Amino acid sequence: MSIEPSLVKKLREISGAGVMDCKRALEETQGDIEKAVLVLRERGISIAQKKSSHLTNEGVIDAYVHQGGRIGVLVEVNCETDFVARNEEFRAFVHDLALHIAASNPLFVSCQDVPDSLLSQEKEIYRKQALSEGKKENVVEKIVEGKTEKFYEEICLLDQPFIRDPEKTVGQLLIEMIARMGENIEIRRFTRYQLGESV
Repeated sequence: MSIEPSLVKKLREISGAGVMDCKRALEETQGDIEKAVLVLRERGISIAQKKSSHLTNEGVIDAYVHQGGRIGVLVEVNCETDFVARNEEFRAFVHDLALHIAASNPLFVSCQDVPDSLLSQEKEIYRKQALSEGKKENVVEKIVEGKTEKFYEEICLLDQPFIRDPEKTVGQLLIEMIARMGENIEIRRFTRYQLGESV
């Protein structure tokens, strides 16, 4: 099937993927844009997985100050090359992350960063709550699992719904950025300051 260049252009605008990736996705889906978007999203995940072992020694540190100087954020995001580090889209992504951190106040980058002691403590609280409500033992574990996922969503940056597009998590946005930039990208660390927080 011959794919019209206008269709490739439209898919590029929607997905941000490269010309050849868009063309192949459209060929696979016989020109169906919606299906092609799904194909590209699935590929984005596989691209991200392939790139995850690549070293990230470049990147940027971005700062965001919110609400008249009452909240400030520093975030470090790493990539493989200075070419991507200087890319406007990459820098906008990093700045949006800083803005998101200011608004959503995550405590950790990912669920792997949550200390076991904190996780065990939370799970024990959920378990006791469920048992005190008279839930059966086989249901209790499902409740604990569900509440743990919600806990991650509250405190882990990658699990939080992105403030500019709540349909996607920050983790999904990161995967899409890796697919678009064609190299590994890692949110290394962040610090959030709030005026009077430790007082």
